[in-house]
Amino acid sequence: MTTTTAQRTRVQRAGVLAALTVAAAVAGFPVAWMLISSFKTNTEVFAYPPRIITKGFSLDAYTAVLSDPTKLRFFLNSYLVALSVTLVTLVVAVLAAYAFSRYEFRGKGLVTTVIIGVQAVPPITLIIPYFSLIVALGLYNSYLGLILTYTVFTVPYAVIMMTSYFDTLPRELDEAVKVDGAGPLTALFRILVPIALPGIVSVGVYTFMIAWNEYLFALTLTQTTDRRTLPIGIQLLLGQTTQNWSELMAMSLLGILPVLVLFLLFQRWFIGGLTSGAVKS
Repeated sequence: MTTTTAQRTRVQRAGVLAALTVAAAVAGFPVAWMLISSFKTNTEVFAYPPRIITKGFSLDAYTAVLSDPTKLRFFLNSYLVALSVTLVTLVVAVLAAYAFSRYEFRGKGLVTTVIIGVQAVPPITLIIPYFSLIVALGLYNSYLGLILTYTVFTVPYAVIMMTSYFDTLPRELDEAVKVDGAGPLTALFRILVPIALPGIVSVGVYTFMIAWNEYLFALTLTQTTDRRTLPIGIQLLLGQTTQNWSELMAMSLLGILPVLVLFLLFQRWFIGGLTSGAVKS
C-alpha cells in the first residue's frame, strides 16, 4: 500500500467516524434532553435560555411515577402483553420456520407469498376490521385481544427471519438425529434450537420492541385504564390545559429502559442473528 493510498484510507475512516459521531449526537440528543428535563421542575423546563445542568435537581417526577398505582399498572400491562406476544411468536415462528426450511409441501410458495404480503399492509388500514372482529369475539378491552392482535403482526416477520436462519444450518444435523432413531421434534429442540439461539434472540428482542412500543391498536382495542399499556399511559399525562413535563419525561425514560437493557444484554446475539439469517450459505 502506497503512502497516498494509506493517507486516503485514513481520511475516509476519519470522515466515516465524524459522520457517525454527528449522527449519534443527533439521535441521542432528544433522549439526553429527556433525561435532563426529568430532573427539573415544570418552570425550569421552559426557562430561557435553557439550562443543561438544572439548579433544582429533584427526583420528584420519578417518585410520582413509581408511587402511583395507576401509572405502575401501565408498566405491568405492557410487560404482560409484550412478554406474552414474544413467547407465542417465538413458539409459532420456530415451528413454522422449521417446516418451511426442512419440508416441501403443496401450497408452500403461496403461503410464503401471503406471509410476505401481510408485511406490506399498513396496520392503520386494518384498524376497523380488527376492532369489529375483537368486539365480535368478546375480546374488547382485554389482554387476550391485544396479544392476539400483536401476534398477527409479529409472526410473519418472525417466520421469515427464522426460516432464513434455519436455511443456513446444514441438513446433515437432522439426518444424524434420524440415524439415532429420534424424530423431527427432537432434532428441532435438541439440536437446531440451541444452534439457532442467536436468531431466536434477535427475533425475540425485535418482537418485544414491537409489542412494547405499539400505540395505535392499544388505543383502539382498550377502554379502561387498568387494561391500557405504557404508550397510552404516557399520552394520558398530556392534559387539556396543563402538563407535568418532568413527570412525562421521567415516565418516558422508564419506558425506554426495558428495551435498552434487552439490547445491551443481547447486542452480540441480536446483531449476529440478523446478519446470519440474512443470507443462505
